[in-house]
Amino acid sequence: MTRKIKLGAFLPGGGQHIAAWRHPDSPADGATSFAFHLHLAQEAERGLFDAYFLADGLAISFGGGTEGGNAKIAGFEPVTLFSALAPLVKTLGFIATASTTYEEPYNTARKFASLDLISDGRAGWNVVTTATEAAARNFNLDQQHSHAWRYRRAAEHVEVVKKLWDSFEDDAFLRDKDSGRFFDPDKLHAADHRGEHFKVKGPLNVGRSRQGHPVIVQAGQSEDGRGLAAATAEVIFTAHQRLDTAQDFYRDIKARARGLGRDPAHVLIMPGVSPFIGRTEAEAREKYDRLTSLILPEDGIALLTALTGGTLDLTGADLDGPLPAAPPTEGMKSRQALIRQIADDNQFTIRQLYQHVASARGHFTVIGTPETIVDTLQDWFENEGADGFNILPPWLPTGLSDFVDLVVPELQRRGLYRTEYEGRTLRENLGLPVPENRWALARRSFHAAE
Repeated sequence: MTRKIKLGAFLPGGGQHIAAWRHPDSPADGATSFAFHLHLAQEAERGLFDAYFLADGLAISFGGGTEGGNAKIAGFEPVTLFSALAPLVKTLGFIATASTTYEEPYNTARKFASLDLISDGRAGWNVVTTATEAAARNFNLDQQHSHAWRYRRAAEHVEVVKKLWDSFEDDAFLRDKDSGRFFDPDKLHAADHRGEHFKVKGPLNVGRSRQGHPVIVQAGQSEDGRGLAAATAEVIFTAHQRLDTAQDFYRDIKARARGLGRDPAHVLIMPGVSPFIGRTEAEAREKYDRLTSLILPEDGIALLTALTGGTLDLTGADLDGPLPAAPPTEGMKSRQALIRQIADDNQFTIRQLYQHVASARGHFTVIGTPETIVDTLQDWFENEGADGFNILPPWLPTGLSDFVDLVVPELQRRGLYRTEYEGRTLRENLGLPVPENRWALARRSFHAAE
């Protein structure tokens, strides 16, 4: 089968750009409007997107904090939202974020296995370590754990969740009313995990879905993040400004995965892209300039503070001067480095920098016609920069509808994108295999060796 671009739709109801909620086309209450989220899901499915992707934060962020503009200080918990949306669309997948730092593996495994069954095999888990001091203070801590500690815990957390997802073999449930046998006890297995961070007996009290278990997604770019992604992730959400750095990341992750005995084709790398789309270049630029003009300086400063790891105090700084050096952070180390790179590569002032990253938080912003935008996506896709893209419409719903109506047809015209869904599950549409239950695999291997 010819390789096709995969697409995620990154759709926070309040919009991606920090000033999105102020746009005349956007509902001011979009972040907490279920009807609006349903409309976005239906639009994404109309565009044949693989999945609706939502980030999540565990603390309020004012101004331009980690979740964006002040429209997003409150919003839905993603698994709860997606459990309500899943029955209302037929094929779109749902990738929700949950924290390995502040959740227990049993709770994570249970709620995602439930979403996977509710959606009939269309769930994904975006694994995050949650890097803010504000979140730490909501979970019995005075300050967040170190970056290295969070990633050690994350690796073990994912290991335990996967064990729990294998508690029941696929054919464990007999549901035989005549015999009274509901399940085969020989096909139910405890996790029996004891490690540095967790002791979990199991088994889980939710079975497997038709896709085996939810797709595992990860977004780390630091050395620790790359190690976790190569070992565990099936989809990697990454941020790059240039094709050359995207290629370095792509080749590094694929090589690491291969070295760990994984098939690199089953580790999909999807950089974030925030497109401003016009039927002409001038129209696209006007859309960008209009949204940029709505940024409040205090929101821009707060956004840079968050993206540089929360260690940089810009209070009273000259907005038309250069970005000062940020002290080391135990927060998002890779994003701090990326923001520094963007500032240095472009010789941006503080004001220019927050205007540049206001839409995509360090992901790639493209401004142009459908043809020029597809030229860029095709270049990255065909030259080891990406297997697909997470599309971050700057404001909603118009930014998403523009992509569906203008960019998707151009992708299809070039044979780069599906014209219908390949299957019913998220794995089928992403081209990922169903993970075999470890106990069934061990049993088969044992019998083959006899």
